[in-house]
Amino acid sequence: MPYQNDNIFAKIISGEAPSYKVYEDENTFVMMDIMPESKGHLLVLPKESAENIFDISDEAISACVRTCKKIAPALMKATNADGLIMSQFNHAAAGQTVFHLHFHLVPVYEGQKRNEHARTQGDPEELTALAKEIASFIE
Repeated sequence: MPYQNDNIFAKIISGEAPSYKVYEDENTFVMMDIMPESKGHLLVLPKESAENIFDISDEAISACVRTCKKIAPALMKATNADGLIMSQFNHAAAGQTVFHLHFHLVPVYEGQKRNEHARTQGDPEELTALAKEIASFIE
């Protein structure tokens, strides 16, 4: 399937749709997941139009991984998480629900179960506050 320019992540990156932005540079965009698996769940998006790992340039995917590495310490500090999951889904059969490549950074807390993927809406006030807090720790 060819890349669909009207997907929600493309609209967020272009400023056509709102988000809880945490970080942005020339190649990537980071925001809170509005249906978080845990407190602090982030999405790291390439600005390049790519549906999945099979479509993205080496440069753009490298930029995403660099951004994940840059954001991870700030996320851990802001949330006091005990661990961190970094994941990325390709195609609907694998769980991809928005067809613009993205990485999930999901904080893990010992003794706490994570929410199911894309099931529970986050609280807007909490997402806003947490986005600002995480951003404040980015170096």
